[in-house]
Amino acid sequence: MPLRTSYEYLLKALRLFEESELKSEDAQRLSLRAIKTALLSPPHYDFQDLLALPTVQALADSHPVYFELLEIFAEKDLEDYNDFREEHEGFIEKEHLDAEKLHRKMRLLTFASLAASISSREIPYSSIVKALQIPTEEVELWTIDVIRSGLVEGKLSQQKQVFLVHRTTYRVFSEKQWRELGDRIDSWRSVLRNVAITLRKEQANAEAQKKREQDELDRKLANASIGGGTMASGGARRGGGGDRAPRKERNDDDD
Repeated sequence: MPLRTSYEYLLKALRLFEESELKSEDAQRLSLRAIKTALLSPPHYDFQDLLALPTVQALADSHPVYFELLEIFAEKDLEDYNDFREEHEGFIEKEHLDAEKLHRKMRLLTFASLAASISSREIPYSSIVKALQIPTEEVELWTIDVIRSGLVEGKLSQQKQVFLVHRTTYRVFSEKQWRELGDRIDSWRSVLRNVAITLRKEQANAEAQKKREQDELDRKLANASIGGGTMASGGARRGGGGDRAPRKERNDDDD
């Protein structure tokens, strides 16, 4: 059975436990199995659904090291993961969790957190190098990997030595993220308001110009009408005098 399908079944099973059964042996066993499956599944990067389960929350008392590891993958970064490795030396290997896979996944998650935290949406290569703890020549390779993972969308600018973020996945949508979202909405609202004002001004200018052109046309037509009427009237007067027949004078022979 694929890891993803297995993981979905585990989540469904864990949701069936009653409150009185959260710390039962079966609940704890399935919770640990779900954590391992999520950690080792290559396409799985969202751990919030797992962390929110009451049976998994119960591991904080019975299996605190596993619970700490889950919290790191759900909310924290590579530096926290490295501190965990030092504090619990040999734990990853002892639990057969595949250190290489976990280290790679943690770097990708850290990249996503970095992209979400940059308000300018431009991440300098130097920031990626520091956060992922990699040499500069590997920046492009990790950028390709994080885009393939679906965690981040964007493109590299080799000229500016930055990664331009188009979209990113928020690993934790907390009060900070809500504030950032509110700030962006306010910014978009301001931009749209300015666009609307500009459009109204352009529309008003266009209507005013149209009215000026119409008034000018009406003026020219009125002038043409007045001039034409004057010419017609003068012609009639001249024509009236010229068309009259000469008056015949009466003499005595007409009687």
